[in-house]
Amino acid sequence: MGLGWTCWHGIRDGGTALIFGLLVAAGELARRTGPGSEREPAPLGAAGALAYALLGQNGGHPSGHGAAQVVAVVVAGALAGTAPHVAHGRGPTVDHVARRVLTVAFAAVCFQPLYTSGRLDAWGVRGPSYAVGLLLLLGLTALCDAVIAAAMTRARTLPHSYKRRGGAPLPYGPLVRDELRALLGIGSAVCATGVVMALGVAVVGLWSLPVFSVPLLLTQLSLRRHALVRTTYAQTITSLARATEVAGYTPHGHARRVAVLSRAVGRELGLTESALTLLEYAALMHDIGQLSLVDPVPDGATALLPLAEQRRIALLGGAVVRQTGVPAEVALVVESQADPYREQPLTARIVRAVNAYEDLSGEHAGGSGAGGPLSALERLRLGTGRDYQPEVVESLARVLSRGGLA
Repeated sequence: MGLGWTCWHGIRDGGTALIFGLLVAAGELARRTGPGSEREPAPLGAAGALAYALLGQNGGHPSGHGAAQVVAVVVAGALAGTAPHVAHGRGPTVDHVARRVLTVAFAAVCFQPLYTSGRLDAWGVRGPSYAVGLLLLLGLTALCDAVIAAAMTRARTLPHSYKRRGGAPLPYGPLVRDELRALLGIGSAVCATGVVMALGVAVVGLWSLPVFSVPLLLTQLSLRRHALVRTTYAQTITSLARATEVAGYTPHGHARRVAVLSRAVGRELGLTESALTLLEYAALMHDIGQLSLVDPVPDGATALLPLAEQRRIALLGGAVVRQTGVPAEVALVVESQADPYREQPLTARIVRAVNAYEDLSGEHAGGSGAGGPLSALERLRLGTGRDYQPEVVESLARVLSRGGLA
C-alpha cells in the first residue's frame, strides 16, 4: 500500500529518501547470518529505518514525507539489500522483513501525521520535550515490535502443536516477555541510534548519518565475533555430551532431548535468555559422570539408581565439567542433581525433573519404558516431597501438553 501510494503521489524530498533507502540497503547487506543472529541481524538497517520514520526536519527544513513514503523507502531498501543474500541462499525469512516493515510503519504512523500537521508545535512539544516525546514513542514501538515477534513465533509453533499430541500452542505472555528482554541488548542500541540519527539530521543534515553509523557497525562486528565464539563453545559442549552416547552409557539423543525439554520448561518458568543458555549446557552434560562407571546403567536411567550412587555420579560429573572451562554455574547444576530440590538452584531442579521424566517414561523407546509419559509424570508428582519441585513438575506437564515445544 505504501509503495502504491508513493508511486501515485510521487516522492517528496527525493534526495533524503534515497540516502535513507541506501542506508537501509547497506544495513541489510551487512547483516549477520548464521547462529546467534536471529534477534536483530541487521542493526544498521533497523536504525536507519527507524530514523527515517522519526525524521521531521533535514538541516532545519521540514522533510515533508509521510508515513506511506517511509514504508515505501524501507521496503525498497530492504529488498535491495537482501537480494544478494537471497541469491546466495542465505536470505532473511519473510517474517523478518514483515516484522521490520510493520514496526517501522507503526512508528511512522504515530509520528509523521502529528509532525506534518503542526500539532507538536501547537502542543508546545519542542526542545527537551521533543526528545522525551521521541523516547516515549520508542517505548511504544519497542512494545509493538515485541508483540509482533511473539505473534510470529506463536504462529510458527501452531502447526507443530496440533500435529504432536494435540497440544495447545505456546502461551503468548511469556513470548512477549522474552522479546522485551531481548530488546535490552542490541535492540536498545538500535533504538537509541535511530533517535540520535533523526535528531542529528534535523539539526546538521544528512552528513551526520555516517558519524552515527560507525559505532553501530563496530558493535555489529563485535557481536558477530561473539556469536562465532559462542557457536564454537556450544559445539564443544555438545561433543562432550555425546561422549556418554558414543561409549554406550546413555541412549542416543538422550542429552539433546533433556536439553530441549529443559529449555522449554525454563522458558515456561520465566528464566532469562542467559539463564536458559546455562540451563541448556548443564542439561547436555548432566550425565557425563556416568563415564566413571565400570558397568553402564541400563538405558542410562540414573533416576532409578540408589540415592548414594546418584550423588556419586553427580559429583564426578561436576568435577569433569569444571575441567572443561565452562561457567561454574553449569558444574554446580550437574553436581547437585541428587540433592533435595530445596537445596538446588532452579536450573538444577529443572534438569533433574526432566531427566527423571526421560528415564521413567522411556520415550527414547517410543513410550514403551517404565509405564509411559503419564505414569512418569505421576511418579514425579509423588516425589515432590523431596526430589522434585512441584512448580517445575507442573511446568513440565504444561510443556508436554504442547508437545514439548521450546
